[in-house]
Amino acid sequence: MNQDLTFMGNQFDEILEIIDNARTRAMRAVNAELINMYWEIGAYISQKVEADGWGKSVVTEFSEFLRHRYPASKGFSAQNIWRMKQFYETYRGNEKLSPLVREISWTNNLLILTGCKTDEAREFYLRLCAANNYSKRELDRQISSMLFERTMLSDTKNKELLTRSGGLVALRDAYVFEFLDVKEPYKEKDLRKSIVANLRDFILEFGQDFTFVGEEYRIQVGNTDFFIDLLFYNRALSCLVAIELKVDKFRPEHLGQLNFYLEALDRDVRKPNENPSVGLILCTSKDDTVVEYALSRSMSPTMVADYTLHLPDKTLLENRLRELTQALTLESGDAE
Repeated sequence: MNQDLTFMGNQFDEILEIIDNARTRAMRAVNAELINMYWEIGAYISQKVEADGWGKSVVTEFSEFLRHRYPASKGFSAQNIWRMKQFYETYRGNEKLSPLVREISWTNNLLILTGCKTDEAREFYLRLCAANNYSKRELDRQISSMLFERTMLSDTKNKELLTRSGGLVALRDAYVFEFLDVKEPYKEKDLRKSIVANLRDFILEFGQDFTFVGEEYRIQVGNTDFFIDLLFYNRALSCLVAIELKVDKFRPEHLGQLNFYLEALDRDVRKPNENPSVGLILCTSKDDTVVEYALSRSMSPTMVADYTLHLPDKTLLENRLRELTQALTLESGDAE
């Protein structure tokens, strides 16, 4: 019986895809209408507050009226109604962002609304959430780990490197692994094992386009076996991504080892339709000047990144991004 069901399932794959796609579109349509309703309620409350002086007591009465009228409906608490007002006032007149808010859930909209200070940050998370269909937990983790600030900081610092090698756009120069259960002092083996045990969260930190290939991935050169700590495949870039783990500060000799691995992957593993392999060295810390010197003559697309096992300091990261942006702006002005 089970074999018959399996055969039938394979036979009807196309019709199942039609049904699943229709259900997905229906759910998106329902969600868009829900967001539209909250938007219109927010606009109504905003106008009443401005024109008629509505305050907390009136909104509380309004909330109680709605909950009495629609007892089966949730989401009409006074607190949520005030959030609808804030939601509307945040995005009204913004033709770029207002369509995006209808692509994600109300819960995720609230996380972005309360967790982001700028339109740039809101746009980043709105697009990321819509593209990856994040759950509340996943989106909350990305905002808490300051993914926007870390990505902007990495892209700004590595602008020249990214221009030289488009394959590195999927990587950053700093990662947060607060989900790993490793106790100091730890070895590279401990770090690797913990990453594999927490692969779902690791891929969330790296990006949904990464697919795990293997740990200690064996490559044979001549009569000698070598082992890459972690090997991934990036679907968006159509390339293999080799990751080498280090439990100390970056040293230039780390780059030589990884370049050797990338050459072996491109010669013996990469398929003809795939792009050149990309490398990432993950270390506990790095001197940016040493990294710049080490990468200046390297022909391989490689990024050197540091990692932390704790969530970053929000104020410190924001200040670093602001200082770097200002410094680059001054350099650009001097060049002109």
